[in-house]
Amino acid sequence: MREIDQRSFAAAHRDGALVIDVREPFEYVEGHVPGARLMPLGQLSSHVSELPRNAPVYVVCASGNRSLSAAGYLIAAGIDAWSVAGGTGAWIHSGHPVTRGMHAAA
Repeated sequence: MREIDQRSFAAAHRDGALVIDVREPFEYVEGHVPGARLMPLGQLSSHVSELPRNAPVYVVCASGNRSLSAAGYLIAAGIDAWSVAGGTGAWIHSGHPVTRGMHAAA
């Protein structure tokens, strides 16, 4: 699987990268990467057509396990997907900003 480290992900995020969060809604509202779009893992297959095929998609979860599965699924579907190593937990631990609630935008 393809995985991106936190430093590289932070740079891509600053540049406006598309981020999808595959956690459950109750996890997402507690804190997520600003701008991340909620697409729970169990519903991902119904959202594949909404994702671009000409730009990278960064997949985040709590710790990196679900995002690895999701990225693998998306890659098989023709999406340039990258799992974010360490997930939202590592993002928060690194001191990056977090959005709370259901809004994707910061």
